[in-house]
Amino acid sequence: MEQYEPESLSAAQIAAMRRSLTSGRGALTRRSLIRASGMGALAIGGLGTLSACGIPPAKREGDAAAASDDHSAEEKQINFSNWTEYMDVTDDGKHRLTLEAFTERTGIKVKYTEDINDNVEFFGKIKPQLAAGQDTGRDIICVTDWLAARVVRLGWAQKLDASHLPHAYANLSAQFRSPDWDPGRAYSYPWAGIPAIIAYNSKATGGRKVDSVSQLLDDPKLKGRVSFLSEMRDSVGMTLLDMGKDPGNFTDADYDAAIGRLQKGVDKNQIRRFTGNDYTADLDKGDIAACVGWAGDVIQLQAGNPDIKYAIPGAGYVISSDNLLVPVKARHKTNAEKLIDYYYEPSVAAKLAAYINFVCPVDGVRDELAKIDRAMADNVLILPDKEMASRSHAFRSLTSKEETAYEEKFAKLIGA
Repeated sequence: MEQYEPESLSAAQIAAMRRSLTSGRGALTRRSLIRASGMGALAIGGLGTLSACGIPPAKREGDAAAASDDHSAEEKQINFSNWTEYMDVTDDGKHRLTLEAFTERTGIKVKYTEDINDNVEFFGKIKPQLAAGQDTGRDIICVTDWLAARVVRLGWAQKLDASHLPHAYANLSAQFRSPDWDPGRAYSYPWAGIPAIIAYNSKATGGRKVDSVSQLLDDPKLKGRVSFLSEMRDSVGMTLLDMGKDPGNFTDADYDAAIGRLQKGVDKNQIRRFTGNDYTADLDKGDIAACVGWAGDVIQLQAGNPDIKYAIPGAGYVISSDNLLVPVKARHKTNAEKLIDYYYEPSVAAKLAAYINFVCPVDGVRDELAKIDRAMADNVLILPDKEMASRSHAFRSLTSKEETAYEEKFAKLIGA
């Protein structure tokens, strides 16, 4: 993996991030809200700051210029930036239950801000301070894996002290333990996992199960009623798996072959369209019979429509994650580590999982979650069992050169 390269974005990358903001993973529902709520103009406007000049990397953690003075002992506080609807709250929204319990236990007050509406917009907001080696005013940020990889690569995340993270170290699920961009989780811990799977409307398929990408692309009975995601890593990753390739270890030729496979689906009108999470309405109605979709959407659709089913292909599925990082120059690193570790206690993690309904990255949660909701505890889309977890694959980190080339090819495929 390239280290320390200047970070600039091509037109194709910017277009991909716009898709993520308006309808893609950046717009995944958090109960009744969407991540991109009301922030489209600001976020897209912020893209210009990312695509201008290259971003110089900071010095690596441990260098004197990158090291942060920790004021945790005298300042019992944490500033935590997260996505909307990504924390357990009371029905009236006035109390964040697990955060308040953390403060009661430790005396550390948490200023919790839901100011991440999109990865790109948020990165544009904090980039100037990070690049200048200044405090962003945040002790914990929660960003999706591709952006977390960039922050780590640029040296803008502090290395975590393992001695402050006993629960996190012991309870982190195996499937999240060693991403290629942060081996051994030296700089990050996952907040939640986001699986891409196959979803279908059994009424629209005539009761037939749809359980492979090959079926999506080749079954004539599904012609014109199939959709894939406009998120490159999910659609290409699932196609690579179907072709017997590993999304975590593939070549340019493998990528081109996957694009070619999808292009055939477009050319013969098998694929109706590439979508963000706006596929959910069509899947619910049966206009889309089957698709590559996100597990969080499926859980929500199933609550109101018993015809919505999902399948995990024999080849496996692609999973991404949102991740907790401590930025360089954060004032309260030790306090932040205490909070990260707190959310890896099974009883706490269960309360969070019961509210957000995404994959919980914490082992040992099942019994605790069953006390809250037995159905959730048994749902492998929230708590993957060993067999389910073993079939997950993360899309490998890309160099800037690869990301530019791959997004350009994908944009051409989907007509973006």
